[in-house]
Amino acid sequence: MSDLPLPDLSGRTVVVTGASSGLGAVTARELAGAGARVVLAVRDPAKGQAVADGIEGETEVRPLDLGDLASVRAFAKDWSGPLDVLVNNAGIMAVPQGRTADGFELQIGTNHLGHFALTLLLLPRLTDRVVTVASGLSRTGRIDLDDLNWERRRYRPMGAYGQSKLANLLFTVELQRRLSAAGSPVRALSAHPGVAATDLDRHLGGLQGRMVRLMFPFIAQKRPEFGALPTLYAATAPDLPGDSYLGPDGRGGGRPRVEKRTARDSDPAVARGLWELSEKLTQVRYP
Repeated sequence: MSDLPLPDLSGRTVVVTGASSGLGAVTARELAGAGARVVLAVRDPAKGQAVADGIEGETEVRPLDLGDLASVRAFAKDWSGPLDVLVNNAGIMAVPQGRTADGFELQIGTNHLGHFALTLLLLPRLTDRVVTVASGLSRTGRIDLDDLNWERRRYRPMGAYGQSKLANLLFTVELQRRLSAAGSPVRALSAHPGVAATDLDRHLGGLQGRMVRLMFPFIAQKRPEFGALPTLYAATAPDLPGDSYLGPDGRGGGRPRVEKRTARDSDPAVARGLWELSEKLTQVRYP
């Protein structure tokens, strides 16, 4: 179990995307262990079921491919009843250039646009909060609203990743603004794991990949559980205000802390522009 005591989550339902491995699997395990009914929303149901079979608590596996809006819509259409917490955890990092089923650049399509559509489609069912997992590498990102899908720029895998993770934070900013304006009790929060021991960086190649793998044993938190702590805290702490951004406290296993936001990842004008473009691209609008 995690080093962060969780409240009793009995009677609560949580969806965790990308819960078939890494931080998503840890997040699902810990939430179910605290009493929540956890739905593992995964691209590979067999892999997700293997994870669910090792979890003590109430779980369910449902297919979800964030790189295919038809799959996102099907997941949301099949949902019935209230949903307390949505954890937008799934992500890909520094993959070779490619396109989603809908023609989006893979990283912005999976990490941001898929979760954007999923959140808006499930929003009428949500009762408590949305937690979107970003990255410290969002600080390296830049949102190009004129070329979000890397159709004119020379593709850079890490640049595309940084843009997608910055998009996660700006999505949270604008979602919370809209929820507050509507008088909704639902909160939008975000979290990042620091450098956690997962296989997210498996696509890194060349000198950059070699440097990361050389440095990794010295900078990574040794257990994925530590990387999941900010997400778990964002998903369960009762007193967090909307648009809180949680990160590790730096000691690997202590109480997560609220991160300082930068001007770039909290820019309301860019957040609004990204939201409007995301609605146009996904054809999913705020309910």
